[in-house]
Amino acid sequence: MIYQDITYEYYGVLEDNIGKDQGLPSEQIFSFQSRVDEAHRRLMDRKEAGEIGFMDLPEKEVEARAIIEMAREKRKGMDACLVLGIGGSSLGGKALRDAVKTPLYNEMPPEKRNGLPRLYFAENIDPESFSELLEILMPHRTLVVVISKSGGTAETMSQFLIAVDWLKKALGNGYNSHVVAITDPEKGALRDIAREEGFETLPIPPNVGGRFSVLTPVGLFPAAVIGIDIVSLLKGARDMGKRCASPDLKENPAYLNAVIHYLFDVEKKKPLSVLMPYADSLLSLADWYRQLYAESLGKRFNTEGEEVFCGPTPIRALGATDQHSQLQLYMEGPFDKVITFIKVGRYRRDVAIPYPLAYETPLNYLPGHSLGQLIGFEQFATSRALRHNQRPTIVLGVEEISEYTLGQLFYFYELQVAFQGQLYGVDPFDQPGVELGKKLTYGLMGREGYEKYAEDLGE
Repeated sequence: MIYQDITYEYYGVLEDNIGKDQGLPSEQIFSFQSRVDEAHRRLMDRKEAGEIGFMDLPEKEVEARAIIEMAREKRKGMDACLVLGIGGSSLGGKALRDAVKTPLYNEMPPEKRNGLPRLYFAENIDPESFSELLEILMPHRTLVVVISKSGGTAETMSQFLIAVDWLKKALGNGYNSHVVAITDPEKGALRDIAREEGFETLPIPPNVGGRFSVLTPVGLFPAAVIGIDIVSLLKGARDMGKRCASPDLKENPAYLNAVIHYLFDVEKKKPLSVLMPYADSLLSLADWYRQLYAESLGKRFNTEGEEVFCGPTPIRALGATDQHSQLQLYMEGPFDKVITFIKVGRYRRDVAIPYPLAYETPLNYLPGHSLGQLIGFEQFATSRALRHNQRPTIVLGVEEISEYTLGQLFYFYELQVAFQGQLYGVDPFDQPGVELGKKLTYGLMGREGYEKYAEDLGE
């Protein structure tokens, strides 16, 4: 395990490097310190009041070790673990699986998985996908993990009812040993069902919202089922928390990143934030980031009740793949984006490029290199090309992808977004904009008490 900090390079946003029109002067960034101090105080006040729980999660090592023991017991005899959850209930766990075990983990034979279960995330209610997934799984060898803090999420609970029926038909009354419920510690429909049916449960802290829940049992339990070292994950988050404890912008990269993105949005009219990792295994992390950023900062009202309609738009891209699809737009399109690269110092595996041809071709320059070198050069060259075209870029450097570095990245972005919300004057921990759609759906489905919304749709 490598216990090395991620690096943060922001030279590509400064006007000295990309020009006065598109870049930020260093003095402007650091003159923000007084506003940063005030925003930090507001954030810490909410933490001390018990309103914000994600900042305490890296300290929960005792709870993490208990989760590991529970996961060891529940995975015995299981070939697969099926997670039912949507949004924050699945994106963090999926990011962990793909980053640590690689996106092809489920395709590996049992011996390459060390006999550990495959791990599936049923993130959507597409009936074709879900029915096909149940067809390839064996109920007697599948552990179902249902995740819903409220217990009322229509998508997840619909899948849950189908999965319970699927398990019961195959296993009878003993099916409950194949279910783990992760939900509110005391209340909600899922908590009540778990008590009635005898499911084992894990709690979601009441003061941790879904998109901030990757370091709760929501992300930790599925990860532990497939042998991911969640203690090292928390250590990474804990060390990033220590690194970002001071409000001083010269010492706190999460706050610095928040200020830079805020200034580009508000002052430079660059509202698009691209996250572009150069590793297939980190693409799901970019999906997780997309929800965190969008749901936390996209708000109609500020905390004073004034209409602000604020929020930068997050975009996920993949290097080097999207150099051949999105890069043309980034390079020569509107000056409305800030692009963040995640650079990997050393890939866990590399492939040398051979030359199996018996004749000369224009490909002669490739042998003697490796795919790891090629993708590294591509990242460096692309960031420099964007800088040459006066496009702001940031580079996060990860020496190696591991549980520890993932913990750092998770906490870095959670803290950045929580703090950035203070700069905008919005609450980054609510999501009122999604409620109307839920109510209209409930009305269409005939849920008692929501008839009025169905009537409104008929107008």
